[in-house]
Amino acid sequence: MNIYRENILEHFKYPNNLGNLNNYDILARDINFSCGDEIQITLKLNKNMIKEARFQGKGCAISLASADILLGHVKGKSLNEIKNLTKDDILSLLGISLTPTRLNCAMLPLNALQNKIK
Repeated sequence: MNIYRENILEHFKYPNNLGNLNNYDILARDINFSCGDEIQITLKLNKNMIKEARFQGKGCAISLASADILLGHVKGKSLNEIKNLTKDDILSLLGISLTPTRLNCAMLPLNALQNKIK
């Protein structure tokens, strides 16, 4: 199976949520030490709901596409909803199955957010 399906490549090449927010409410960072992927996510809140979300990072197509897709998904959601997202939610958003190593790449953005807001 080709893990770099069109959806992943589209979000990797042309991310909708790339950048940094000024006056953010939450800054989350994480590193995948097994492959070196790095992610930084900034969130702007409105009454505990995610109003805006942006990311910056370096890494493989899976980790950066996962960040872009996840941030598009979480806009308008509460922090509690983010806490309850799972590996299965990420896989569903990505639409692909992954090896354990690639799963670590895909989970990096969610792990960064959950570790920061818990």
